[in-house]
Amino acid sequence: MDRIGVVDTMFARVDLGGYALDELAHCDGYGERFEVAYRTVPGFKDLAVECKRLIEREGCAIVVALGMPGRAPIDQVCAHEASQGLMAAQLLTSTHILEVFVHENEADDPEELVGICENRARKHARNAYWMLYEPDQLQRRAGQGIRQGHADAGPILTGD
Repeated sequence: MDRIGVVDTMFARVDLGGYALDELAHCDGYGERFEVAYRTVPGFKDLAVECKRLIEREGCAIVVALGMPGRAPIDQVCAHEASQGLMAAQLLTSTHILEVFVHENEADDPEELVGICENRARKHARNAYWMLYEPDQLQRRAGQGIRQGHADAGPILTGD
């Protein structure tokens, strides 16, 4: 049975992992074709090593890494560093790690921010599933300006 990893953080102010887990539980083959390995780490700078462990020790075919950087400039710097760690873990393991960060400064309204969190976590969990089992779903959406957490940008239209 395949394994999809989900790693979230306890510092996040929204249960991003819960949304990702629920989305995967509704994918075809859950519990039969694939199972989920779920871990929680303190903060987003801890995500890379846990993702790498899930890949190397638990045999995960792909991992969804969820974090929520705060509004302060130092949080943005730390998020960049965490992102670099996730990229390094991908290269070291030759395995995709889908980074799902929702920055607190993406919305001032708490309800809107929670909506962004849910949308992004669910869509990236679904993307992980599609990468493993239905890559044509991604191919069909290429060039369409599809976004997670915000309204789709749509394709750039020309006067041709």
